[in-house]
Amino acid sequence: MAQQTKEAPKKEINWRGLIGFLVFLGGIVLAVIGGLVAPGEGTIILILVLLGIAIGFLNITAKEAIPMMIAAIALITVGRTGFEALNDISAGFGDSINDVLAYFSQLMAPAAVISAARALLSFALPGGDD
Repeated sequence: MAQQTKEAPKKEINWRGLIGFLVFLGGIVLAVIGGLVAPGEGTIILILVLLGIAIGFLNITAKEAIPMMIAAIALITVGRTGFEALNDISAGFGDSINDVLAYFSQLMAPAAVISAARALLSFALPGGDD
């Protein structure tokens, strides 16, 4: 009798999750580099908002919405204040951290709004859990 070898089932690639992760990673890189090199640049803000919208649609499910929104609220709250004291250590260091956090907040704000809307829809629709 011939032995049958079982092949491991092929794992399907979750393209939506992969693209969402890459968009998120690109947004983080842009927020850090933009915060250090070009704070307050309108074009960077526009790109971050568009990336944030994509993150909201691609990455966040209804089950993940509440923890994500709590993190986004904390980030947005701190986004522009809190690190000026670090300017005493090195001139402009605290301002640079504030600028990076401000950009990161602008990345996550649209994702938080979309997550909030999706969470509300999941509560309103029967069987609407994502």
